[in-house]
Amino acid sequence: MQRERTTSLATAIVFATGVLWGFYWLPVRTLSGLGLPGAWGTLAITFAAALLLSPAAIFRRHAIARAGLPAFASVALGGAAFALYSIGLVYGRVAIVILLYFLTPVWSTLIGRYVMGWPTPPMRIAAIAVGLVGLVVMLGADGGVPMPKSTGEWMGLLAGILWSVATTGMRTKSGLRPREAAFVFAIGAAATALLLAPVLEPWPQPEGIRTLLSLLAVTLAGGGLWWGLSIAALMWATVRLEPARVGILLMAEVLVGAASAAVLAGEALQRLEIIGGALVLVAGILEIWPVRGLRQETESQRR
Repeated sequence: MQRERTTSLATAIVFATGVLWGFYWLPVRTLSGLGLPGAWGTLAITFAAALLLSPAAIFRRHAIARAGLPAFASVALGGAAFALYSIGLVYGRVAIVILLYFLTPVWSTLIGRYVMGWPTPPMRIAAIAVGLVGLVVMLGADGGVPMPKSTGEWMGLLAGILWSVATTGMRTKSGLRPREAAFVFAIGAAATALLLAPVLEPWPQPEGIRTLLSLLAVTLAGGGLWWGLSIAALMWATVRLEPARVGILLMAEVLVGAASAAVLAGEALQRLEIIGGALVLVAGILEIWPVRGLRQETESQRR
């Protein structure tokens, strides 16, 4: 019973994180408009997150050291994946970048089955198939080839692959507590953004920064809410769920991001894009429902 409650809470946290991150493009693009284009905005946000989380990390520095290199690397790789995703939102359409990132259930299931030897329920395969159909429908809505077409979209695809590897490592290797994991996550993201920032855009000039107070406010909000609080909660939940489930539950971000970008940024959704997004949600339902049914059946047999 306690395990079921923990799983339910972890599921709710991952879903809520997906909804919140559906609006993440707002602070990233706002920072770009305020004078921190490309990866520079992501660098500012992730550095702020690491700074805000550093007191807890310093206090628990021995626990971080004891966690070991595999645990540290897995969590830091997750941060690198989110950094690529964050940067991709600046260089591509929000809905498409998010969807390419959310091929994660495919990669997670393949890693789980062929690398880790985990079983793959038939309904999960069906859920992935429905999700992929939705992805193809959305990417091909303009009549073109359903594949990435910009730097941002390719970053979204790579981010999804890295996140699948990272979540598998987190589940099997990570013993870090949420706040410690969030700090390591932010460090991995900041390091990735620091490497990519000068490659993608020139160093921001002081005269290009419009309002310093607004820039600081957006940076702290992005670092504290998205990269601090929500990532700490996600780190707690991720190690308690299978990687494929984490990827599918986070798909709530797909529709939230697509809808918010359509309303607030004028990135209008076509009919096929809406249909594709609906299929992605159906995939999430297919992934969760059979597990619940199996548990109920098991409980009935015990009685």
